[in-house]
Amino acid sequence: MKQTDCTGTRRPRRVAVIGNGMVGHHFVEQWLASEAAEQSELMVFGAERYPAYDRVHLSDYFDSGSADALRLGSPGLYQHPAVSLKLGESVLSIDPQCKTLHTQGGEYSYDKLVLATGSWPFVPPIPGGAQPHCLVYRTLDDLDAIRASAEGANVGVVIGGGLLGLEAANALKRLGLEVHVVEFAPRLMPVQLDDEAGALLRHKIETLGVAVHTDKATQQIIRGDSARMKMSFADATELETDLIVYSAGIRPQDMLGREAGLQLGERGGIEVDQYCRSSDPDIYAIGECAVWNGRHFGLVAPGYAMARAALSHLVGDGQAYFQGADMSTKLKLLGVDVGSIGDAHGHTPGCQNYRYSDERSGVYRRLVVSEDGKRLLGAILIGDNSGYDQLLQLALNDMPLPEQPEALILPASEGGLPSAGSAELPLTATICSCHNVSKGDICEAMNDGAVSVADLKASTRAATGCGGCAAMLKTVLDAELEKRGVQVDRSLCAHFSHTRQELFHLIRVDGIKTFDELIQRHGHGGGCEICKPAVGSMLASCWNEPIHSPELVPLQDTNDTFMANMQKNGTYSVVPRIPGGEITPKMLIVLGEIGQKYQLYTKITGGQRIDLFGAALDELPLIWEELIAAGFETGHAYGKSLRTVKSCVGSTWCRFGVQDSVGMAIEIENRYKGLRAPHKIKMAVSGCTRECAEAQSKDIGVIATENGWNLYVCGNGGMKPRHADLFATDLDDETLVRYIDRILMFYIYTADRLQRTSVWMENLEGGLDYLRQVVIDDSLGLAAELESRMQHVVDSYRCEWKEAVDDPNRRKRFRSFVNSDEPGRARIVQVVEREQLIPARELAVEEV
Repeated sequence: MKQTDCTGTRRPRRVAVIGNGMVGHHFVEQWLASEAAEQSELMVFGAERYPAYDRVHLSDYFDSGSADALRLGSPGLYQHPAVSLKLGESVLSIDPQCKTLHTQGGEYSYDKLVLATGSWPFVPPIPGGAQPHCLVYRTLDDLDAIRASAEGANVGVVIGGGLLGLEAANALKRLGLEVHVVEFAPRLMPVQLDDEAGALLRHKIETLGVAVHTDKATQQIIRGDSARMKMSFADATELETDLIVYSAGIRPQDMLGREAGLQLGERGGIEVDQYCRSSDPDIYAIGECAVWNGRHFGLVAPGYAMARAALSHLVGDGQAYFQGADMSTKLKLLGVDVGSIGDAHGHTPGCQNYRYSDERSGVYRRLVVSEDGKRLLGAILIGDNSGYDQLLQLALNDMPLPEQPEALILPASEGGLPSAGSAELPLTATICSCHNVSKGDICEAMNDGAVSVADLKASTRAATGCGGCAAMLKTVLDAELEKRGVQVDRSLCAHFSHTRQELFHLIRVDGIKTFDELIQRHGHGGGCEICKPAVGSMLASCWNEPIHSPELVPLQDTNDTFMANMQKNGTYSVVPRIPGGEITPKMLIVLGEIGQKYQLYTKITGGQRIDLFGAALDELPLIWEELIAAGFETGHAYGKSLRTVKSCVGSTWCRFGVQDSVGMAIEIENRYKGLRAPHKIKMAVSGCTRECAEAQSKDIGVIATENGWNLYVCGNGGMKPRHADLFATDLDDETLVRYIDRILMFYIYTADRLQRTSVWMENLEGGLDYLRQVVIDDSLGLAAELESRMQHVVDSYRCEWKEAVDDPNRRKRFRSFVNSDEPGRARIVQVVEREQLIPARELAVEEV
């Protein structure tokens, strides 16, 4: 792929990509993986100052505050010698005749050009709508502007109730604002949902504290009386707000193509063929700036498919081409499951509809099937997306429906969703739409030796995009392994041919209280680093015996063994419990004095506690003694157990608080402290729907209402954030605690080893509906047992620190060096100073 310039010199072909968004970045990744990388030069122009980042999870930026957390690709991707990345350099114009493009930095020549300029947010022409606090929600810089505008603000409004509008509303809610959504259409998400689904979604979102205004046409925006601005609507109503975010749709960013004379679609966008070529054969357009067959695609997966088609034609093989794309969507908006598949509105002539609605549980499902009832044309799911993957495969692969299609949307107690049927999927079935991975690709990777989800991710890139296909990928893998005669081993480890759930029930039913007895009766060998801590946790969950009892100590990992978190320089961190974040000035002084006395690095954690870093092993009992004397207990930051219950100040101090969130947080934390579980558990209690304690990102979240408490379950703010699901509303104190007892103990009974509650519920057959049946309706008849087991744990609680310092024999374990009487701190400090290891600010901080 050499080109000859005007001097006759042979040079590599020069390809320019304008746009470094998700689609432009995907083109670069595909280009680097092809032969083109050896024969061409690639110039990439990004108008933003950041390299490509994940716009799908844009609102997570408010939590991390770091662009790096959203960055796409490996850090060295753009260091390839044939790639030059020019950030913050907007392309001002292109000249197709001279094959040049012009930026504020100069002029560049190209041989082939790829436009990946994306789209721009549409701002309705509202009089007064261009004020400083009227913003858009599109880029990281936009989010910085929104965050700055939210400082000192109380009320925020999003104009637009579609996908992006509700995501923007969630972002404003995270900033602590009172949030309103204003939508011109008569329902939310009018493109994806019907009237009944839109009404249910509205009810769910309003329950979460977001006000929804539909059928609203904004006439003008003027100066407010009690807020920065006032919105006047066509129906003569008004709404005051401090901040407005426009999310009223997007338009193709086609200005460069328009000015260069490229052919455009009827409503804008650069027209392309099946190879994503524009009317100029040397210019391609991919993603949201392109229009194919009169259609504009606003999702990332079609953009990725366009990128692959353009590259295939550009390198000359022509094997990939764009054929349109499925626009089905599965997402969680403000913690509410929403799914839309195919012809969700039933526009196909002669189609038939099946609907299931459960207002009590907040679940709505609609199927649209062909006139003969044999093919699925579309679907809508609200409140529960557990059946989305199966329905999508039925629609995409034109698979026959069961004799009674309604069985696909009825709850489990009435027939339920049939098996996912991955074994019946054709090899052409698309499993991962982001990276165009079919079932056939997965089978081929397995033929080449892939035997795990990790193997398949590495070899096919499936489930490495949006991640929505991860569950289906695992289902296909297991089905294919079993079809090939491979037994899918779900054993805990090589020493136990049982799952964690099975071992837990064996321990409980047989009354087993030691690892030796369990392995003698139900396993073999001596155990390992997998089964020993897992069994130790199960024994603690069942009997709540002290983990440092002689027969239990060998089962613990380092942190549990010494009841403190080991840091990377060999010292330990100490985290006392501060229930609900409430602490007296006297206790604060004690923490300061201890930190100063033992020269500890101190840090306030995200869970409203104080972490003391840098303690030597032999100092731990001394520090614990002083903490216990001041009224502190162990905070269990070292264990797979309850960590914290975060709270806002609630009705005691806050003018918006409607319940005593601090009091409830303290009650909950004191009840469940010491509870051992398959993984760590975090909770929070917010005193009103402004949600300052961030309860919806916790395993158990509680939000006050004027009538009681709303309970949220199975959220996760960790590496793969997941909003908690609304489980029950307006609960009194007693019912709230009773439901939490049942949920946590059922999780301990049934979860896998090291499985967070978020993953547990996603894998729980029947999902949220099933959990409600077990906990609220007592469908398994387990409620009394679950409550009894939890009460046993509560009644048998003992502070592990106190038992360790009060027992001379247990205290002997806290010696830094068995061959020296020299204090551990002196030895460690000497090593640190000699090797110049790490300054205090670089100490590893355990998430607590």
